[in-house]
Amino acid sequence: VDAAYAGSSFVCPELRGPLKGVEYAMSFNFNPNKWMLTCFDCSTMWVADRFKLTQALVVDPLYLQHSYSNKAIDYRHWGIPLSRRFRSLKLWFVIRNYGVEGIRHYIREHCRLAKRFDGHVRKDKRFEIPCPSNLALVCFRLKGTNEINQKLLSSINASGKLHMVPASLNDKNGESKYVIRFCVCAQNATDADIDYAWNVISQFATDIKD
Repeated sequence: VDAAYAGSSFVCPELRGPLKGVEYAMSFNFNPNKWMLTCFDCSTMWVADRFKLTQALVVDPLYLQHSYSNKAIDYRHWGIPLSRRFRSLKLWFVIRNYGVEGIRHYIREHCRLAKRFDGHVRKDKRFEIPCPSNLALVCFRLKGTNEINQKLLSSINASGKLHMVPASLNDKNGESKYVIRFCVCAQNATDADIDYAWNVISQFATDIKD
């Protein structure tokens, strides 16, 4: 299971719907650096059978053998490099600093802010939301061609006022639609930031339509 972004949200019990059936998975991975207040370069992984992973990566020359191999997990068999940074330490500091409830509050606040943005989009008849908004992610687009949406996104990103990325979704007729992904990811984001972002998007949409 690749839960790179969404995995952090499962700290909140009410957001664990997508986990249904996870007991059948052989592995589960998510990136705390995407939505759990952790600095870059942090990924967590769980495997049902670690032997199947390590048998493909095991490196066991004589000079690396030791007498504790049967008493502790040797993480050099869990990846290609033998030397690795202590990435788990920064995640430990985040959990110690914020606590589980603090992280839950952070996730829930971003979800609330995304709903606020979703509401702004739905009130503007020039736009549409082609798929349900999930967590802190809202996909939206101007009603019209893919080209006008590409122009809208490139103009906004070039301004330096906001940065968003695109995605491609198929509609009910199987036609590909270019959509813009708005994701709340700033640590200290507020209602005012969401309103500012929408005002920027709205103004650029007006300029393009004109």
